[in-house]
Amino acid sequence: MGTRLLARGALAGVLAGLLAFVFARIFAEPQIQAAIDYESGRDEAQRALDKAAGLPVDGGELDLFSRTVQGNLGLGVGVVVFGLAMGALYAVVYSVCLGRVGRVRPRPLAMLVAGGGFLGVYLVPFVKYPANPPAIGHAETIRDRSNFYLLMVLCSLLFLAGAVLLGQRLRDRFGNWNACLISGAAFVVAIGAVMALLPQFGQLPVNVAEYGRHATETPLPLTDAHGSIVYPGFPADTLFAFRFSSVAAQALFWTALGLVFAPMADRLLAAHAARSAPAGPVTSEPANA
Repeated sequence: MGTRLLARGALAGVLAGLLAFVFARIFAEPQIQAAIDYESGRDEAQRALDKAAGLPVDGGELDLFSRTVQGNLGLGVGVVVFGLAMGALYAVVYSVCLGRVGRVRPRPLAMLVAGGGFLGVYLVPFVKYPANPPAIGHAETIRDRSNFYLLMVLCSLLFLAGAVLLGQRLRDRFGNWNACLISGAAFVVAIGAVMALLPQFGQLPVNVAEYGRHATETPLPLTDAHGSIVYPGFPADTLFAFRFSSVAAQALFWTALGLVFAPMADRLLAAHAARSAPAGPVTSEPANA
């Protein structure tokens, strides 16, 4: 049955990924394009400043794929592959939770696991390291940023699993409600401590040495040698719209994943229970004389 649940989780992940792709294509892609346009304009302004100062000027980078390919085929394939992987992982976690988290029916359990996935995989790491569009981030810090973000995801998932186990242990002593409150508070304290210890991206040593100490790598206004602004900083509205659509796309994905998987898992488990149920006693009626 585990293989069947895994296949259904993968299928649900693909369908949820397709839905998230449609949403991202409509709402997130315009913000990505706006960020790319900003980056192109800023690079042109920087090259003009370098040329005026007598510095060597590069010709810019050529994209291997056009924006049409990136925004349609690239985005679609990436989201669907993400959905397939997350759907399979989701089914594994669902299988582990079956019968181990109290008397939770299959359909509500599917939505609870989906909610936990959204919280642990995306929302909690987003609080510390929110999603950024192109034009935000320095090439020399990509490895550090990736490592810190993955560490944040790992801590989030481990602490979330620990909170669930703690709640199960405290349930008999404090009751379901109080056990949930205590384990939830423990999760917030633990993940809050990790967030406080991990650095902001703008405070990485490379950034401090090159740009000064800032909270993020969001581009500030570009100035000339006299301190006059020649190109504005990254638009706050574009940054907010991108991050909002990113959160909404992930919420849509995990909600769709749970809603699609729940009835499939419920039917599979019901059929399995019916086949596993012992047959009732067989009685025979006396023959008529």
